[in-house]
Amino acid sequence: MDRRELADFLRSRRERITPADVGLPAGPRRRTPGLRREEAAQLAYISTEYYTRLEQARGPRPSREVLAGLARALRLSDAERDHLHHLAGVPPGPPPGPPREVRQSILDLLRRLPLAAATVTSATLEVIAWNDLAAALMEDFSAVPRRDRNLVRRLFLGPHPQGRRLYGVSDADEFGRMATQHLRAAAARYPDDPETTRLVAELLDGSPEFARLWKSHDVGADPALRKTFRHPLVGPVTVDCDVLSITGRDQQVVIYTAAPGSPSEDALRLLSVVGTQRMGVPG
Repeated sequence: MDRRELADFLRSRRERITPADVGLPAGPRRRTPGLRREEAAQLAYISTEYYTRLEQARGPRPSREVLAGLARALRLSDAERDHLHHLAGVPPGPPPGPPREVRQSILDLLRRLPLAAATVTSATLEVIAWNDLAAALMEDFSAVPRRDRNLVRRLFLGPHPQGRRLYGVSDADEFGRMATQHLRAAAARYPDDPETTRLVAELLDGSPEFARLWKSHDVGADPALRKTFRHPLVGPVTVDCDVLSITGRDQQVVIYTAAPGSPSEDALRLLSVVGTQRMGVPG
């Protein structure tokens, strides 16, 4: 345990957080930058005396529970969380759950892709960001509850109006195998995440097909490179599918593009104009 480095690190992280960041009033005569020690301690659910001793390099080795509270209170990134554990002499455990926050640069990229439908998916295949053309091609994700944006749940548990399973994609069965293997690997990476555990349990209970695929214990399937969406307004849209991993975030950018000069490119052009305004039939 490097007490001095730990103390300096905690102090630097505390001083960068404003009271407004954590929902606390600034109050009069606030002379210290960032949070006060007692405020950081309160947010971490430890005593002010204990926290003060840590910042003075006099505290005992903190437990994993204390470190988790400090990481939460000080809003540490994954890299900062690991660094905190190493300074405390406690090897970091697995991250608590799949990251869902998408970097601003990735959000900007989605908006700048011409005639491409693009989404960002989490480790559990939840759609966590999308551009307008993806919403027009698949569905208006902003109009559905967050739980229904998970593509694995969507595939195996519906809804499937008019037989359009998972937006009418041509490779639904292949995607089901890939998605199950992808989710199994994510569950191994995040064994302590209750949301991932609940998702797997819900799928096992509600879908015999998922249960059969899950029982195989396969991992590592590759996504399809081309698929066709059966769209209720413009008909079949055949697209190339490229998947790019986001370094350090356990997230993927999925980009759908049509061959230049093809009818599918014309369909995407039409969807880019129509948007979601006339998308009366969800997929």
